[in-house]
Amino acid sequence: MPLFTKQKSKLHLLLTNSEQATAHGGQVLIDALCRRAGLWQRIHQTPALETRKRTGAGFSPVANVAQLLFTLTSGGASLADAERLGQDAVLLHLLGLVKGADQTTLGEWLRAQTPASVRELRRINAQFVDWASQQAKPGRWLHAGEAEVFFDDTEIEVAGHKFEGARTNYEGNRALSWQTLWFGPWLLDGILDGAGDVSAHLAALLDEHQPRWQERPSYFYADSGSSAGKFLNRIEQGRFTRWSVSYNKWTDLLDRIAADLPESQWSARPPADQRQAQYAWVKHQPGECQQAQRFAVARWKNDGDLLWHYAYVVGQAGASGPQAVFERHRLKGAKEQGFSEVLSGLDLHHPPCQDLIANQAFYAIAMLAYNLLVTLKLLDLPDDAQTWRIRTTIRYLLTVPVTVGKHARYEVARICIPAGWLRWWRLFVDQWIPKRKPGRPAAEEVDLA
Repeated sequence: MPLFTKQKSKLHLLLTNSEQATAHGGQVLIDALCRRAGLWQRIHQTPALETRKRTGAGFSPVANVAQLLFTLTSGGASLADAERLGQDAVLLHLLGLVKGADQTTLGEWLRAQTPASVRELRRINAQFVDWASQQAKPGRWLHAGEAEVFFDDTEIEVAGHKFEGARTNYEGNRALSWQTLWFGPWLLDGILDGAGDVSAHLAALLDEHQPRWQERPSYFYADSGSSAGKFLNRIEQGRFTRWSVSYNKWTDLLDRIAADLPESQWSARPPADQRQAQYAWVKHQPGECQQAQRFAVARWKNDGDLLWHYAYVVGQAGASGPQAVFERHRLKGAKEQGFSEVLSGLDLHHPPCQDLIANQAFYAIAMLAYNLLVTLKLLDLPDDAQTWRIRTTIRYLLTVPVTVGKHARYEVARICIPAGWLRWWRLFVDQWIPKRKPGRPAAEEVDLA
């Protein structure tokens, strides 16, 4: 018989209710981070989010936003998940929520939002990113001392024809467009609607946030969807230190220009054991561009090819050579993976409502939830945890059991910490979670501690 094998457990099973326990004890970390950033106060002080006619009844905006944030950062993805979290009395008590709203109430609040209130939610998210970028160690989010800015669009496919604002895409599916602007690892802003052009909101997003990078070294990435002349003009005015955009449309003229370049204009051939690519510069003024642009061009041949293959990147390269432009622009792939992590990690492939305004409000809150998870990692987790994906953070740090009991004249929450993390938790709690003073606590309208 082997030393280690699978056997039937000898333990007796005892079933009990969950009136004194919850599996989401790590949410105290998210709550403490929101308190550090003054997030609860900021939401509470935003009148545009208030939809009640009688403010003395029902759920306040900060309670609704908090319930949705805690749902998203605990692995939930729908209003039904938020309702189930709202039924976890121990968790609500742990987080300072008296009661949780059901999905009907949350849906009504989301549908009652306005374009102005959605802009306020996006502004709160951007302000949180400002705070987080000031608190984080530069080495953890800057690349070569530069703040990386990234613009991208993804399509959120929806089923049926009742989703407001959805359009039929090139694959024949109904979809919403979510155009986002990233600042380092944070999702700075995003606009969800039925835009037909994948860069329709590029100019608006750059106009809104340009002051955040114009006084510091920065690098901007975008894919070929932003390579039209009118978009290149706006990117060039964005006050970026350097920028690059993939260019794989309207390349016929560029191919002829590159084919006519003398051999002396191309870089030397690489050693035989490396990719056989050569690089050069070409100048070209695409339609609608205000001036001629400099393109980095790469050429290569596959085995058996008679003709060259060409690829282009347009941008402001600084002192970099054409090969360095391609190497830096390939880092755009890591940004695209970050966008994929938002969609898969928070399961944002399925809008929760049919009303466009409700989905816009929900996705604005989802951006904030993602940034909370990223910021918790950047600010507080050790170096060996900086490669964690947000699902890993949720699974191993936020999903921990808690039991609540009485001790003398006050209640105590006992958090069961995973092996190896007890010291980290103790340091975090000592530094960031306030201890109640003796005596009866003062009444608060919202968490101000």
